[in-house]
Amino acid sequence: MRNRDERDAPRDRRSDDEVQRITAAPTSLTDDLTRRSQRYLAQMSIRVVCFLAAVLIDHWIRWVLLAAAVVLPYIAVLLANAGRERGTDPGSYVPPPSLPAAPPLAGLGTEEGRRG
Repeated sequence: MRNRDERDAPRDRRSDDEVQRITAAPTSLTDDLTRRSQRYLAQMSIRVVCFLAAVLIDHWIRWVLLAAAVVLPYIAVLLANAGRERGTDPGSYVPPPSLPAAPPLAGLGTEEGRRG
């Protein structure tokens, strides 16, 4: 347990620390999955309506409804699998340290090193 002085002391914050804002936080995974599931269910419901209407309607629009019923699952799967939006890269990567040049090995560039 920390002593009283450590608890009462104000936390040391550097001015260059970035403070996270709640508006910049991504949506929770549960909310994202719920939203995508509801959107998929709505699109599949529209597909069922297209099939039923294509059976009941005897007009050229029947073929449009059948085409929509065939294409809708593809679009629905693409949108459901799109997943969470990725934010911009904060640029927090640390550059690799530069290593000093290796010293030349003795005798490699001379006639003695070639005979060796």
